[in-house]
Amino acid sequence: MIYLDYAATSFVKPKTVYKAVSDAMMYYSANPGRGGHTPSAKAGEIVYETREKLSNFFHVNAPEQFSFFPNATAALNTGIKGVLHPGDHVVVSSMEHNSVARPLESLRKQGIITYSVVQGDTNGSLMPADFLIAMKSNTRLVICTQASNVCGNVYDVQKISHLVRKQGALFMVDAAQSAGVLDINAQEIDLLAFPGHKGLYGPQGSGCLYVREGLNLSTIMEGGTGSQSEQLMQPDEFPDRLESGTLNVPAIAGLGAAVDFISQVGIQTIYNHERELTEYFSEEMKNMKKIALYGNQNKVGVVALNIHGQDCVDVAAELNDQFSIAVRSGLHCAPWAHKTIGTLETGCIRFSFGYFTTKKEVKKAIDAIFYIVKNSV
Repeated sequence: MIYLDYAATSFVKPKTVYKAVSDAMMYYSANPGRGGHTPSAKAGEIVYETREKLSNFFHVNAPEQFSFFPNATAALNTGIKGVLHPGDHVVVSSMEHNSVARPLESLRKQGIITYSVVQGDTNGSLMPADFLIAMKSNTRLVICTQASNVCGNVYDVQKISHLVRKQGALFMVDAAQSAGVLDINAQEIDLLAFPGHKGLYGPQGSGCLYVREGLNLSTIMEGGTGSQSEQLMQPDEFPDRLESGTLNVPAIAGLGAAVDFISQVGIQTIYNHERELTEYFSEEMKNMKKIALYGNQNKVGVVALNIHGQDCVDVAAELNDQFSIAVRSGLHCAPWAHKTIGTLETGCIRFSFGYFTTKKEVKKAIDAIFYIVKNSV
């Protein structure tokens, strides 16, 4: 199997990640901070060490501001619903995933907030100044993905952050497709949500929300934290405020090992590898008839395309069944983005590459597409 669906989840992981997960399961899969025995203490050490690694990785000296979640969706929901109040206005881009769009629409339908959508062009490009134009006097929060999960476009979140925070709004970044691929300085962001299982090469079941120091969040879930148990109210201190219930210690241990791996390899090395494969694949697609490519040139390792006259779902199935190539077709849980680039009615096929993808594998994918195009009616 040639796996080209890294935008959904990284399938091949570093061997150290597998070992960290296995060791956690076998030797210290206990409740961190919930007991005085050795396994609990060891689990607590692993959890804190991973927070420290993430803090260093994202260039902030605040490990306690990183709260663990099972995925980026949970982190995004927690951040969005935690900072918004009745009457607030939100600015969001048209390239967002449903993990952002649906919470906002739910809050809007309840009459709690309103939101404005900054429209991208047909290539899915966004202008930072448009976020400033869309702001109102009651704009509390601005949200932008750093890289599109549909077409891979990279957005200038640093510039957007500078513009909107200067006006007093909070700025949130969905780093689902950029964490582990692009160097992110969380000092420039109020809220940063990311999964551990994609570009960070950690296990599924790992995700995180960074909350800037001094920013308090309302909770959307309360429960046992292992701290201040005599109180009926959720603790105010981070990360306990957002972490109720037993943490997924094996996944967190794997995420810590994954961050070590990326730090050793170098994030620029990983980005350069993905860019090389993306450019190689894209150039070959441009030379083929009947191929429609989407997005601009500034992107992470994601390429979206369609074959004229072919259903994207059928093409993905043929790639899987006849060529053993795994890709993703459809709307990718991002209808706003597909409407922006003009593929809402058709969907598209997404090829996404990772550090462990080889040029030989990409060549086989190119040959497979050529075969399908050549034999299409």
